[in-house]
Amino acid sequence: MLLKASAEPIPIQEIPIHKNIKLFIKREDLIHPLISGNKYWKLFYNINHYLEKNPENPYVITFGGAFSNHIAAVSAVGNLSGIPTLGIIRGEELEHKWRDNPTLLFARKNGMNLKFVTREEYRHKDKLMEFLQNEFPDALIVPEGGTNEEAVSGVKMMLNDQTKDFDYLCTAVGTGGTVAGIAKFCEDNQKVIGFKVVDDASLEKKILELTSKHNFNLIDSCFGGYGKIKDENIRFINDFKEKYGIPLEPVYTGKMMQKVFELIDEGYFPENSKILCFHTGGLQGIEGANLLLEKQNRNLII
Repeated sequence: MLLKASAEPIPIQEIPIHKNIKLFIKREDLIHPLISGNKYWKLFYNINHYLEKNPENPYVITFGGAFSNHIAAVSAVGNLSGIPTLGIIRGEELEHKWRDNPTLLFARKNGMNLKFVTREEYRHKDKLMEFLQNEFPDALIVPEGGTNEEAVSGVKMMLNDQTKDFDYLCTAVGTGGTVAGIAKFCEDNQKVIGFKVVDDASLEKKILELTSKHNFNLIDSCFGGYGKIKDENIRFINDFKEKYGIPLEPVYTGKMMQKVFELIDEGYFPENSKILCFHTGGLQGIEGANLLLEKQNRNLII
């Protein structure tokens, strides 16, 4: 088994907010130095079950954008396990610029081959997956973001005796696998909130294909769109790190935590609620975000 369940409990850190509400964050970003946060658990069964089959020509293929946490994580898994990996990257314009991109440079240093496709080709990933599976019959093909049934089963590992006493469980939502896993395996009395960082009207349907439970609510947290970073997001992330000593990235956990604070101020949560937010990692994306912010002469994420 390549990926292992953590021997030590993941820290749960209180965020003192001086209200009649208790707010905590579970530091899944600390699970592994290279395979970060929910990506570790989404890959946990995908990779381990694949290796148990002893494939003759092991190969892991997956999909992602320019600054994808998932691409970074899969490349690290491949490097640690000695399995060749291939990343199908959205945006053919990156083919000659990947050395200037910290995420793609990290993936290449881990030995991942990169294939750049047009956005039109990328929209038809199902056809690409079918073509690749025919070309590489022994390969494990993991969907974008790592979301599939194996990933949902892995997310169960984010829940334990420490998480049972919370009223609300909160996570950022991109492709839906993490919120589906939390909703599927949490306690019956717990409410799950998914903070949507992507404008995707089909997300609820996708999540319900992975869990039959209707115990979750999706709240828009795009702040202008997926991957868009507003000045208010930067201010919040930097203030949060200064006050609480916890780094946040600007695409997922940063936007979730900002929205959680807004909801608390608006009285969304009943008094005496206990809220647990999952830090889903992805801190590798800060460097790429800062490169873009620097080009725009804007404040950087500290």
